[in-house]
Amino acid sequence: MESKEIRKKFLEFFEKRGHKVVPSSSLIPDDPSVLLTTAGMQQFKLYYIGKADPSKDFGAKNTASIQKSFRTSDIDEVGDDSHDTFFEMLGNFSFGGYFKKEAIQYGYDFFKEMSLPIDFVTVFGGDKEVPADEESEKFWKELGVKKVEKRGREDNFWGPTGNEGPCGPTTEIYVNGVEIWNIVFNQYYQESNKTLKPLEQNGVDTGMGFERLAMVLQKKKNIFETDLFAPFLELIPKEIPDRQKRIIVDHLRGSTFLLADGLRPSNKEAGYILRRLMRRVFVYEKLYKIPTHIYDAIIHDIVHEYGEFYQELLRENNAVREEFKKEGEKFYKTLERGLKELEKISEISSVSAFKLYETYGLPFEIIKELGGQKAATLTRDGFDEEFKKHQEISRAGLEKKFGGHGLILDTGELKAANKEELKKVTRLHTATHLLNAALRKVLGQDIRQDGSDITAERTRFDFTFPRKLTPEEVKMIEELVNSAVEKNMQVIKEEMDYQDAIKSGALHFFKEKYPGRVNVYTVSDPKTGEIFSKELCGGPHVSHTGEIGRFKIIKEESSSAGVRRIRAVVE
Repeated sequence: MESKEIRKKFLEFFEKRGHKVVPSSSLIPDDPSVLLTTAGMQQFKLYYIGKADPSKDFGAKNTASIQKSFRTSDIDEVGDDSHDTFFEMLGNFSFGGYFKKEAIQYGYDFFKEMSLPIDFVTVFGGDKEVPADEESEKFWKELGVKKVEKRGREDNFWGPTGNEGPCGPTTEIYVNGVEIWNIVFNQYYQESNKTLKPLEQNGVDTGMGFERLAMVLQKKKNIFETDLFAPFLELIPKEIPDRQKRIIVDHLRGSTFLLADGLRPSNKEAGYILRRLMRRVFVYEKLYKIPTHIYDAIIHDIVHEYGEFYQELLRENNAVREEFKKEGEKFYKTLERGLKELEKISEISSVSAFKLYETYGLPFEIIKELGGQKAATLTRDGFDEEFKKHQEISRAGLEKKFGGHGLILDTGELKAANKEELKKVTRLHTATHLLNAALRKVLGQDIRQDGSDITAERTRFDFTFPRKLTPEEVKMIEELVNSAVEKNMQVIKEEMDYQDAIKSGALHFFKEKYPGRVNVYTVSDPKTGEIFSKELCGGPHVSHTGEIGRFKIIKEESSSAGVRRIRAVVE
């Protein structure tokens, strides 16, 4: 069964059983506690804790999705038979609609429909904090599954994504000795101090690794023999070792999806993960003398093979390939010197490895791999520690250089590392206010901000809206912002009581807690008196909109259920 058919069958199975099919959210999450989306439940977090209403947003208490996911913990393991970075997670979710009995029945019925015999299942065996899951054991045995193993917290209790959130005991389904489906029963909320409290409403959160499911359905020995990888592996020259071939295809696949979701390579956070993937494959291209057109051909095929289901790949095809080419050209300038320097070092420590990264851009994985015995004592933890030290030294140096006058900015929403970045962030911040106002003018006054993140490269703005914007709407919003910029409107700050600010009609972020006294920024045309934007805010702004520069929307996409996301730049 081809992978396209498996996706279709999974979603149809749950749609027939009253689940609303919800599109995958972006790999770049709203959740600040994680760098990238790691599970299907992340976009549904608020529904489990009663802060959002599934019936209102989906017309149902039960949903199903195929979620793009990425786990950074497996980067060093890629190349064996089972590990990958980017993967797809099939899941069904319930927010008070059904619980253990029904979830287990669905799992049993789906495997029966796919003609997959269940080897055995596992359930939570209990500990001092949480009792054994005897209900799940009973339901499985009633269905005729003879082998039910009880396991501990490490195997059968699912913790929250990030520091806190919904969690609970799990039951796992094994086929051919491989764990295929993990069914989580969200009964608890884990606080940031790790204590558990019962959730007011029980929920179901399941995750089935698509690559593993394809492997057993297609009767392959490992995930790389499935049609999710094999066609791309065939494009790589035969003389290259299998391990390196797998790493190349995995990293190109992951990079393509990350780039299509708007991430760009950098030395910070998620951008650093992307850069590691890209540079590792560039090193292999150099070492194995892979013809330059091969990578572009693989990316082209990934885009078209996956693009039918994930249409953002087709939309962003040109941008993905252009960004890949640009990063390669930048890296190749120093790569050769870095490889020569690596050869000279007799013993590679964390310090010397970080220097190779800092000076020549060599990723940890390549230093470890090419260093061989010389890098025997080098560990990822040691390297990351050096990275952290370097960041602290750089930060302290900038604070000293600029006298500690707030030019190192990290408010959570705004991030700037130096004076130049601060200027760019300030322009983007004011532009984001104009964007918020323009959205309401074009799409209606019900639009609400749902989060934002501004760096020196771009602004990211999330807002509540039930559908994709049309190209005409995107163009109209962009033109409205640029019209306000061209009029060089004044930006006036007033301090007032919070309640007075709200009465004055100033917009505010509903998730934010404001102090008694607040700043209100009004953007208006001094010639006509027209007020374009009025918002509560504590961040830096330009004095006139003409300082912003040309505003350009680079992407409009889904952030999560009922929430859209715009990424934009100023030129």
